[in-house]
Amino acid sequence: MKTLYSFTVILSLSFFVFSFNSIEKNNLTYKKASNHLTVYHNQNDVDEISNDFFKRYSDLKKYKSDVMSLYKNRTLGSIWFDENEINEFGSVLYEKAKKTDDLIIPYQKEIDQLFDTSSDKSTLSKTDADMLLSSLYIVYTKKNNADKKKLAYDSMLKDFLNYSTLEEAETTSVASNEKVEFDQYYKLQDALKKYKRLEKSSKYKPIVPAETPYKELRPDAVSNTIAQVRTRLYLLGDLKTDSKSDIYDRELMDAVMKYKVRNGFKPNYILAEEHINEMNISLEDKVATLKLNMERCREISAKIAASDEYVLVNVPSYELFYVKNGKIVLTSPVFVGAPLTKTTIFNGEIDRIVFSPYWTVPQSIVQNELKSKMAEDPNYLAAKNMEMVNGQVRQKPGPDNSLGLVKFMFPNSDDIYMHDTPSKTLFDFEKRTFSHGCINVKMAKELAVAMLKDYPEWNQAKIDKAMAGKTENSFKLSKKVPIFITYFTSLVNENGEIGFFQDVYEKDANLNRETLPDTTTEIQ
Repeated sequence: MKTLYSFTVILSLSFFVFSFNSIEKNNLTYKKASNHLTVYHNQNDVDEISNDFFKRYSDLKKYKSDVMSLYKNRTLGSIWFDENEINEFGSVLYEKAKKTDDLIIPYQKEIDQLFDTSSDKSTLSKTDADMLLSSLYIVYTKKNNADKKKLAYDSMLKDFLNYSTLEEAETTSVASNEKVEFDQYYKLQDALKKYKRLEKSSKYKPIVPAETPYKELRPDAVSNTIAQVRTRLYLLGDLKTDSKSDIYDRELMDAVMKYKVRNGFKPNYILAEEHINEMNISLEDKVATLKLNMERCREISAKIAASDEYVLVNVPSYELFYVKNGKIVLTSPVFVGAPLTKTTIFNGEIDRIVFSPYWTVPQSIVQNELKSKMAEDPNYLAAKNMEMVNGQVRQKPGPDNSLGLVKFMFPNSDDIYMHDTPSKTLFDFEKRTFSHGCINVKMAKELAVAMLKDYPEWNQAKIDKAMAGKTENSFKLSKKVPIFITYFTSLVNENGEIGFFQDVYEKDANLNRETLPDTTTEIQ
């Protein structure tokens, strides 16, 4: 994937948080400032861009002032793009607009082309595409707020994900008369009620470590910090009672383990500074995270409710779930793409399981990593069980193959798939962003066995033999299995316990930031 600088200006739409990225460089001047790149935008350029846009898209002229209010006092960067792709909020807007009865969408053909994944038909510049979607937002919002005489769209931006009351959030859901197919939405809604109640509790106070600098706490330790942690875990529901004890006893050990497991931490009894920091994240931020992930639930395809079998991979929690007949049959740790080679968030269908796979090494890896090694050692490929075929380097099947013993294929333009891995020790890490974009599954063999239970010819002996083969063995599934690659930074597990996970690709980091100054934006 390309390495891109990104910047974030917070805009919360009536149902969004915006990510501002990918500035048109020819309209900006840059100035170095310590470790940041400060961007200044000339207002004359903004006027020129907007005048040109509304001249070419004359049917939108009546919305000009409202559209430009979204960009007012901010750089004219993209609202609806993350790097080079339309972000999740742009997709939500498009789907909501299409489902709105009697909504006339100006320039619908051009907007439809932006979301046409079957081809690259759209020739729109990013600026035009972004402003078309901003116009669509205005049209959509006017339609759904027809009873209001005057709408200040820019001031409305903070409302949706910053409800002043829980009732407003619930009313929004009910008033839309729209059933969310992914039941996680309603579980998160219940968690939201709990956290809103906690916000009103005078007992929920920051944990102030008794010692500075902080020292890790282990079982049998005695500290005032322990007493504070005990109260926190009681309020969060990991402890049934609060004894107020400052001794790290068996009862607290069990609660700490429960807390760590549901939040994706390494399962041990050590209370490190990072755990205290996580416990000290404000309830306001937790509530905002819950609301954002409720909105993400709306984006999940309705197929998930209609499917009696599917695979769901959640990137922030590094987990895979295989669901059949409404029950989670298998859960497995995974590791995913590194920040520079992010795993793409999308839906697909698994149509093949490949045993003893070859690994065709991507040309970028050959150029950046293997070429010099091959030049230094003529026997390098043979030593790594690799060979050159038709000008491409590929690794032969075997236990040391980078794809492991089995892979799961689901056609997609990014050439992402799931596979086994010989690097099992990587699953011991809490943050597991190691791949070039593919999903590495710890329990890949177990997943293959579970998915093939409805195929009598694939008994355990045949699967074992296929995995130990010296040649690739591909089996086409007669019934494709839907797969959902998702990005939830909060989820409720089967036991009704809420987990908050690291925002590994910084998709919702802007929820906890304040709007940057009017005249400058910093690229981190």
